[in-house]
Amino acid sequence: MNNIYENNMKFLPFLKFLDKYKKVLIAIVILILIIISFLIISNQIQKENNESASIIYNDWIEEISQEIPNIENLDTILNKLVTEYPKTGYTQLALLNKANLDAKLENLDNSLMNFKKLIDLTDGLNGNKIFNKMSRVSSARILLSLDKHEEALEMIKVFSSSNTNGYIHELTGDILVKQEKNDLAKAQYDIALKKYSDETSKSIVSMKIANIGT
Repeated sequence: MNNIYENNMKFLPFLKFLDKYKKVLIAIVILILIIISFLIISNQIQKENNESASIIYNDWIEEISQEIPNIENLDTILNKLVTEYPKTGYTQLALLNKANLDAKLENLDNSLMNFKKLIDLTDGLNGNKIFNKMSRVSSARILLSLDKHEEALEMIKVFSSSNTNGYIHELTGDILVKQEKNDLAKAQYDIALKKYSDETSKSIVSMKIANIGT
């Protein structure tokens, strides 16, 4: 009998705690269930979106694989992907392909527009960093060719730290040369030269440095 009483006394503080904070504990449990339900539903929706987007993307692949793709058809398919399934990898890959195709066909305005769409979709912590960087670098190249130098620098300024790769420093140097900021350009080329490991890239940058002095 004493053992039963002692055991009950051991649980008394815990029971008092439950009684005192039962409303808070119930609220926490409900919140956890809501979060779990939200995650399950979100994952299911994302899975369904990916499946639907993949069907549309198959149409995209079929069209872009043609010897002479129909640009109007590509734009129609792409618009459907961007409008209905913007966050899927299929949409982002289609945007990248279309932007590159536009650049190849020298439709620079359209190419820039699609690269910017891809940048918007891939910005942020959860964005596709590889696609984002490719889009920014390509956009900067197009803007440079259009003599929009400040916009070109703005496009790649997120990679301007000393930790970035040599190509970004080289590209920054190219833009600064166009702005006739030769000292700043040379500084960027010097950094690129140190970061490059292949001799071909080093030779190209060395020639650009030499041209600044002429």
